[in-house]
Amino acid sequence: MEKDAAIYVRHILEAITNIETDTAGYDFERFRADRRTRQLVERNLEILSEASRRLPEELKLDEARIPWRTIAGIGNVLRHEYHEAYPTVLWDTCQKDLKPLKEAVLRIGAVVAGTKKDAGDAK
Repeated sequence: MEKDAAIYVRHILEAITNIETDTAGYDFERFRADRRTRQLVERNLEILSEASRRLPEELKLDEARIPWRTIAGIGNVLRHEYHEAYPTVLWDTCQKDLKPLKEAVLRIGAVVAGTKKDAGDAK
């Protein structure tokens, strides 16, 4: 049984919020030195990766500038190549990639909630 897309939107947004909260006030050196925070970030990236895989493709099409395959793939890297989850990669992901993803998922959430039409409805 396929779940409602709103659940996956919520999971992604919660994971991003967790990462933002857990890294608030951090610079790279503090992040690199804090094993717990790095592990929290890794786990939340795994969650958002998996949730992104479950979002319907038609919703992701309107957000084509988001690298959905890369987002889905980071979960595999973190689960299977965990020894290569360098702090710099995690930090850069948090600093550069989460904001545009959050904005896109908020727009997707509006479509799912019916408060905004997607491009396919304009026909």
